[in-house]
Amino acid sequence: MALLLLGVIGPTLAGCYYGHLASGQTRVLWARKSVRDVLEDPETSAELRAKLLRVQAARTYAAGLGLDVEGQYTSYVPWEGDRIVTSLVVSEPGRVAARPFTFPLIGSVPYKGFFDQARAEAEAETFRRQGMDVCLIAVPAYSTLGFFDDPLTDPMLAGGDGRVVETVIHELVHATVFVKSQPEFNEGVADFIGEEGSIRFFADDPELAEARRSEVADGRMLARVQMELREEITKLYEQELTPGERARQRAELENATRTRLAALSLRTWDAARLAERVRLNDACLALRGAYVSDTPRHALVLESLDGDLVRFVERLRGVAQDDDPRASFFDLRE
Repeated sequence: MALLLLGVIGPTLAGCYYGHLASGQTRVLWARKSVRDVLEDPETSAELRAKLLRVQAARTYAAGLGLDVEGQYTSYVPWEGDRIVTSLVVSEPGRVAARPFTFPLIGSVPYKGFFDQARAEAEAETFRRQGMDVCLIAVPAYSTLGFFDDPLTDPMLAGGDGRVVETVIHELVHATVFVKSQPEFNEGVADFIGEEGSIRFFADDPELAEARRSEVADGRMLARVQMELREEITKLYEQELTPGERARQRAELENATRTRLAALSLRTWDAARLAERVRLNDACLALRGAYVSDTPRHALVLESLDGDLVRFVERLRGVAQDDDPRASFFDLRE
């Protein structure tokens, strides 16, 4: 999953956490190399060259959708590992909702990013000792919301072509429109445009387009099952039960969901293996909801626009300054 690294607002702010972010962001920025230079370097591998060219095509496509591209992803940073940052999500006992973290300028968000994985794990353990549920996510890409020209990195390029294109479009949505303290709206709409845009991007290659449609369809099928579990757990927590009974019933719901996942007819994933590995604790379900809860409503909006993704982006930009952009965006009364 592609998340925002929120809270990167400069080294002038007091506090060790902000200093950590400023240091990490500075390290990323100083390590940038021009994509043009990397492409011209004879030592560049054919695989990396192909991925960089794919991203440049995706940037052009995203600009055609109406997204702000400018200098985004015109540089590259060699980066070891599977992540740029580690994101922490926390939920309180008896709630399948993320405990918000609040930052200057950007407001409340459901996650907190760390360049230092050990630091993220230490803070997660602090919350666990307080009885909280936690979810730690490896984040291969984030957006600085247009404050900087974000680079491509090896973790961001590690997925297949479809996933890379989706991630680039997703992050460019964040650089185009960001609504303070509405993370579900920001992430949900970026996720949807990234998915739909990546399918259309491959339209000239039927085989790649079909593969991308299958990937997106499988992801949405998985998301529906996860959100159904989230709703079931929410209803469970509303009941007056002893802690032991609540834990027992929750475990039953989770086991039943894993059985359902294993039986899914997926074209791009091994359903049985997925059912074993997917994280279904409260904090991870809360984070997942921020990205996919509104997917059916986004589909309805796109349908009302005759499937025109350019008009969908125009609609998003048009409501960005409204008092309640989310309500305006989903209001189909015309």
